[in-house]
Amino acid sequence: MPKYRTKRTKYRSFHGNRFTNANQSVEEPTTASASKLIMNDCAELKDEVNGRNELKGNRIMDIFILNCVFAALCCPQCLKTGLKLTEDSRFGLCSDFTLTCKCGYMNGFTSTAKIGRKSTLNSLLVLGLRLIGKGFTAGKKLLCTVNLPFMSKSTFRRHEDQLLKVVRCAADKNMKEAATEVRTKTKTSSCGVSVDGTWQRRGHNSLNGCVSAISIDTGKVLDLEPMSLYCRYCDKKKNNDGHVCSNHVGSSASMETVGAYRIFDRSKQCKRLKYTKYYGDGDSNGFNAVKDIYGPDSVEKLECIGHVQKRVGSRLRNLKKKQKGLGGKGKLTDKLIDKLQNYYGIAIRSNIGNLQNMQSAVIAAFYHCCSGKNKHMHKQCPKGGDSWCKYQRAVHEGKVFVDKSPGLPNDIINSIKTTYMSLCDSNLLSKCLHGKTQNNNESFNNVIWTILPKETFVEMQSLTLGVNIAVLLFNSG
Repeated sequence: MPKYRTKRTKYRSFHGNRFTNANQSVEEPTTASASKLIMNDCAELKDEVNGRNELKGNRIMDIFILNCVFAALCCPQCLKTGLKLTEDSRFGLCSDFTLTCKCGYMNGFTSTAKIGRKSTLNSLLVLGLRLIGKGFTAGKKLLCTVNLPFMSKSTFRRHEDQLLKVVRCAADKNMKEAATEVRTKTKTSSCGVSVDGTWQRRGHNSLNGCVSAISIDTGKVLDLEPMSLYCRYCDKKKNNDGHVCSNHVGSSASMETVGAYRIFDRSKQCKRLKYTKYYGDGDSNGFNAVKDIYGPDSVEKLECIGHVQKRVGSRLRNLKKKQKGLGGKGKLTDKLIDKLQNYYGIAIRSNIGNLQNMQSAVIAAFYHCCSGKNKHMHKQCPKGGDSWCKYQRAVHEGKVFVDKSPGLPNDIINSIKTTYMSLCDSNLLSKCLHGKTQNNNESFNNVIWTILPKETFVEMQSLTLGVNIAVLLFNSG
């Protein structure tokens, strides 16, 4: 049989070309409102295209290419090609250019915008370097690598000083707004602040540090005190009355005490607030310096529950180091210490505002962690089906609880009991009823040392600039 063939033509069908609709009439608008709509649509489209094609911002361009472009353009005076571009002066990334022609035509312009006689691009470069945690040396290496001009160190310092004035003013305004927010929220001028000190170097020999006071109600920075022990001019024994000197004399450890006092001392005048509650990390030196600042015992000391929780681990580890025979398998291991610390923290957080229940819970947590299969020490654990203790839940359900843990020997329990129970004191736990932590201070400290890396030493000017930038980033993002 012959094969079946589809009825397909040899050539493609004609569907028109570019000339098909050339002579067809275009529908004219029949009414005035239709004409107005078409005109508005055309105007909007034109504005959109013009806005899309408008160039803004800064670009990196090779001077040789730019010179070739101008050489190919006609002079507006003699209408001949051959315009020549020359650089008259240069200030960092900003250059003053002159466009000249053989006929005598001359026109000058700058490569970047200026405010007065200062280039904005140079200031933005200094600010950008500080935001990424870099300084003069890193900026010089970067711009030299991409064959761009850079400013001298003295010019860099001048721009940094100008930025410092602006940033400090903005940060002060931001912190005053944060203080106003606290007064509005609490409807009183008395409030609590979390005070913490941070240092550029670990240990007790850091030359730079900063003390911050953060509102417990809003979580924003209300005040801070950057501190430095070093002054380049004083160190070199140069007499210069106009320099910015160090603002602290004493040990690095005393920075937190001095900084806290300065912050509390100016609170009424600068922030119109009284910091009547001092949330600290356990160090009493800072609190002792400010407890009577508004009058006898006018400031109350409260504890960060995170730091109180960490004391369980640190004290038990120190005890294990001092007393032989506590550590080892089946005894006071690091795993058991972490377990005691975590249960202690959970007991505090689960009973905020109730001192009696909080104290009972932290004591019950100790015996719960020390119990094992040979001895059940769960009498103080909460009873019922909703209890966090598996043993008490099993008793409530009428089941037999199987504990695989060997538990601690009695001599080990007696050795660590005194240390643990000292942290169950009602006076200490009463300072934890608020349930607050210093996590905001730790976050703010991290922002500071991201802008001012700990491995790179900075002087007082750069330190002050960095911490004020950190305030703006932390409070307003």
